[in-house]
Amino acid sequence: MKFDLIIRNAQIIDGSGEPAYRADLAVSAGLIAAIGNLAAADAYSVRDAPGLVVAPGFIDVHTHDDLQVIHAPTMLPKISQGITTVIVGNCGISASPVTLMGELPDPMNLLGMPEDFCYADFVSYKKAVNAAQPAVNVAALVGHTALRNNHMDRLDRVATAEEIELMRVQLREALNEGALGLSSGLAYASASASTTEEVKLLAEVLNETGALYTTHLRTEFDEIIAALDEAFDIADHAKAPVIVSHLKCAGAGNWGRSGEILQRLETAATFHQVGCDCYPYSASSSTLDLQQVTSDFDIVITWSEPHPELGGKKLVDIANEWNLSLQDTAKKLQPAGAVYHGMSEADVQKILAHPLTMVGSDGLPVDPLPHPRLWGAFPRVLGHYSRDLKLFSLPEAIRKMTRMSADRFGLDDRGRIAVGAAADLVLFDPIKVKDAATFTQPQQLAEGIEAVWVNGVLSYAQKQLTGMRAGKFLARQRDLRIGFY
Repeated sequence: MKFDLIIRNAQIIDGSGEPAYRADLAVSAGLIAAIGNLAAADAYSVRDAPGLVVAPGFIDVHTHDDLQVIHAPTMLPKISQGITTVIVGNCGISASPVTLMGELPDPMNLLGMPEDFCYADFVSYKKAVNAAQPAVNVAALVGHTALRNNHMDRLDRVATAEEIELMRVQLREALNEGALGLSSGLAYASASASTTEEVKLLAEVLNETGALYTTHLRTEFDEIIAALDEAFDIADHAKAPVIVSHLKCAGAGNWGRSGEILQRLETAATFHQVGCDCYPYSASSSTLDLQQVTSDFDIVITWSEPHPELGGKKLVDIANEWNLSLQDTAKKLQPAGAVYHGMSEADVQKILAHPLTMVGSDGLPVDPLPHPRLWGAFPRVLGHYSRDLKLFSLPEAIRKMTRMSADRFGLDDRGRIAVGAAADLVLFDPIKVKDAATFTQPQQLAEGIEAVWVNGVLSYAQKQLTGMRAGKFLARQRDLRIGFY
């Protein structure tokens, strides 16, 4: 038999967390076909890789690439990091199912322009993804805010029983078409009026198909423990696994609380299927939120519709120029986006290292001055946190980016190196790999990512796109309550 590809003499890290081992790996028809001593085997393409690591393609569990995978399907910011699958629809905002009832609600504007939201049902979104054939695979959550947008005249109130039932019907349809679950973004004004009961009634639908619940907590500031308890209560009511999005201790008053927060997560995990994701930076990025405006830490404006020339400037500097308060300055800039340098690095490290934590980028691809996590999150974990700081071993870093993520989201043929698994693979130099993106120059290719294959197709090599794209839509494959851990 002649294989499509053989990678010889690499160190294989298979995603399980177990140590690396030296072997050859063969690919045929988009699948891993053989692992071992393949010296006598032949292939159409052979890559000799001494000193390099081959790992499962990375899974970015927290993205806002919903529309990007269709409009910019080369997906250079992601595939250049070794990411081969993105999970979209996080934080309560998704590109489908969406029918705009008026203006595009904040923060759905993080995904694109109003005219981009043209997928009234989940089936049409799936078809659009497959037609675009992005360079990475795509799996999707359904956003709570998107559902509210579809059925409510305004979002600053609680939904009625009739509106909730319409949302439940639409969520059920999407889950039956392969959506992974429901996401919420209860911190945002478009969803903060929702009661716990409203979300519980929606989450009940998850139990019908074994889907999961992910949540941008109602607050990540002082009342975060109560917000965590609300998330666990919703998930327990729904009998659904729960993933806390981008877990953090936000705001200077919260610094140092990571131990307390992780203890609450661990306690909940003894009774329920609980996990979280984290990005490897001590700054967040979103729309400019008046509730987060403070002088306690730097806030940098990334975009402003009325004042686009001020992108990249600190809010405090703009306020001084205008002789206004921070609040009044923020109001004058809106709608706008911002990077908030509002976390403690020690807390970030403690959360990132925790055994329940996966890696997600939370990058914002349409931001003119994006947070560097869009281009650098995964190499930063491999280089800065694993190799340089020795926060965890390289096999553990890869587990957080592959096998754990695949298991939690039910992507059973991804995130692992095993015969029969999908040939989503990344080849990298463990000595050279590092992030190059910075806050001032965020659109920089990572170092040390030698080659990336998606479904067996070489899609990125030597810092260049190959022109071949082989990504596809990935539907939920099973009941996510099974094998979550």
